[in-house]
Amino acid sequence: MNGWWSFLGLFNVVIFIVFMVLTIYLYILMFKLAHRGIRALDLYIREKERGGDLR
Repeated sequence: MNGWWSFLGLFNVVIFIVFMVLTIYLYILMFKLAHRGIRALDLYIREKERGGDLR
């Protein structure tokens, strides 16, 4: 019975590490997406200030 409980504890640690890695990865993706969105908005505003048509 002792081995079973130690396996569950190890399994919980592995799951925790996997979730932490996924969380960090998703934060990185979110910041990349936000950076792209800000750049696209800046380009759109700059084009509209020049009076150009984006169509």
